[in-house]
Amino acid sequence: MTFSFPNLIMKRNLLTISILALAVFSSCEKKVAPEVKNYWPQAGVTYEIFVQSFYDSNGDSIGDFNGVTQKLDYVKELGANAIWFMPIMPSPTYHKYDVTDYKAVHPDYGTMEDFKNLLDEAHKRDIKIVVDLIINHTGSDHPWFLEAKSGRDNPYRDYYVWAQKDTIADFLNKKTITLDSDNIRQWHDPGQGEDFYYGFFWGGMPDLNFDNPKVREEIYDIGRFWLEEIGVDGFRLDAAKHIFPDDRPLDNHGFWKEFRSKMEAIKPDVYLVGEVYDKKEIVAPYLPGLPALFNFDFHYTLLETMNTENGMLLAKKQKEVLDFYQAITPSFIDATFSSNHDQPRILNELGSDSKKYKQAISILLTMPGAPYLYYGEEIGMLGLKPDEHIREPFLWDIKAKDTGRAQWIKAKYSKDSTVTPLAQQRMDPNSYFNHYKNLIQLRNSYPALAVGSLTLPESELQKTVMAYFRKSGDQEIFVVHNVGKEEVEIDLPAGFKAVIFSLGESEEKAGKLKLSGNSSRVYLK
Repeated sequence: MTFSFPNLIMKRNLLTISILALAVFSSCEKKVAPEVKNYWPQAGVTYEIFVQSFYDSNGDSIGDFNGVTQKLDYVKELGANAIWFMPIMPSPTYHKYDVTDYKAVHPDYGTMEDFKNLLDEAHKRDIKIVVDLIINHTGSDHPWFLEAKSGRDNPYRDYYVWAQKDTIADFLNKKTITLDSDNIRQWHDPGQGEDFYYGFFWGGMPDLNFDNPKVREEIYDIGRFWLEEIGVDGFRLDAAKHIFPDDRPLDNHGFWKEFRSKMEAIKPDVYLVGEVYDKKEIVAPYLPGLPALFNFDFHYTLLETMNTENGMLLAKKQKEVLDFYQAITPSFIDATFSSNHDQPRILNELGSDSKKYKQAISILLTMPGAPYLYYGEEIGMLGLKPDEHIREPFLWDIKAKDTGRAQWIKAKYSKDSTVTPLAQQRMDPNSYFNHYKNLIQLRNSYPALAVGSLTLPESELQKTVMAYFRKSGDQEIFVVHNVGKEEVEIDLPAGFKAVIFSLGESEEKAGKLKLSGNSSRVYLK
C-alpha cells in the first residue's frame, strides 16, 4: 500500500501524538501507582506450609524441601513475604511435633543440604524462612528421654518432670481440658509403675524441665544452631505458655525474655512468634519476650462476625486488643490469621459460602496486623477434624496433570470434585486465588493498610455494617463491609472518593453508599 506525501505526514503526526499520549498516560500512571513494599515482619504476609502436603518432587507421595523450592516463585507470585514451616525435624509421627533430633531434618523431606538450598533460593527472592521450634516437650523417642526413663540416677533424669505415684494420686484422673489440648491425663507411667513423668499434651510428648539450667542451655544451643549454622530467620514457638506449669505464668514470662535475649545475641533481627492460645489478658504479658504473638481472638471473632452478621464485633474487638497490647509494649507484632493447621478450614466454618469467604479474607487483609495465610486457603481448600484432614495435599492442577500432588493421605475434603485446582484458578479473574493475590498487593501498596492505625467511626452504624479508618502519615483509608445478606445504605465520610478496592455490588450517589449483601469497599482519601 502507498501513501501520498500529505497522508504520510498526517500518519506520522497521528503516530507521534499517540506515542506522546501513551508516554503522558504512562507517566501519570507511574506518578499515581503506589509502590509495592515489603512490610515484614511488622505487617507483612507469612505463608504457613505443611511440607508433607505441599509438593512432591521425587514421586514418593510425600511433599519435600525440593518441592517447596520449586514452588517459591508461586509464593512470591501470591505476594507472601515469609514462609512458616510446620515441624521439619525427625519424628515418628506425620505431624512431627514430637521431635527426636533437634539438629536434623526429617529424611522424608530431604537432606539438610536440600533445606539450605531452599533457604538460599528463598532469600534470593526476599522471602524469609521461619521454622517451628518445639521446646515445651520432646518426643518420647528422643535420646534424652530414653536415658531419663532408665532410672532415677541417670544424668538425663532431671531433663524431664517426674513425680512418685503416691504424691500425684489426686492428679492421675484429671478430667479438665484446655483451649489448646483435649488431653485429660497429664501424668504418664513409663512402664515401672512407680515414677510418673509429666506430659501436658500426650504421653508421647514428655515435658522438659526448665527449672534445670542444663535444659535451658541445650535449648539456647539448638536456637544458635538453626540461626547461625543453618541460617533461618526466626522461630514459631509452639505451646509457649506451657514452658512452666500454668500456675507459674511469671516464670513463663521470664523464660521468654531470657530466650529472646539469647537469640538476639546470636541474630539481632531474629523473628520470634509465639503460640499462646488464650484471651488477650493472658497473652499480652508474653510480649516482652515474644514480640509477635498469634491473635486467637481475631480468628474466633472473625468467624463469629461472619456467621452472626454482627458488623462491628470484630472491629471493636481488634481495637480493644491493639490498645491493650500497646499498654504492654509499643513494638508488638499482631500475628492475625483466619485459620491454621489446628482449626477447621475457614471455608468449612463459613458453610462453604463463597461470598462470606471472600469477604472474611478482605477483612483479614485490610485490618491491622501481620497476617498469616494457611497453605491452600487461597484456593478454597476444605478440611475438618481430625487434624490430618485439615492438612490434606495442595491441589496444583487437575489430578491427571498434577504430578507433584502429595498422596500420603487419601483426601476426604479437598478433592478435584470439591476444590478448583490452582492451574484453573489462575485463569479466572474472579477466583479465590486472584482475590487473595489482589488483596495482598493492595495491602503491600498502601502504608495505611499495612502499618496504619485503626480508628472506628463515632456514629452508630446498622448492625451488619463494619467500618474503620486506617491512617499512616498523610495517607488515610476508609474501609466498609456489609457482612449481612440484605442491602444497606450508609453516609460516606467526607473526602473519601477514590475507590481502590471493591467486592460485590455497590452504588454510590450524593454521598450515600448502597452495599449489597457481603459487599465491601475501600476508599483512599
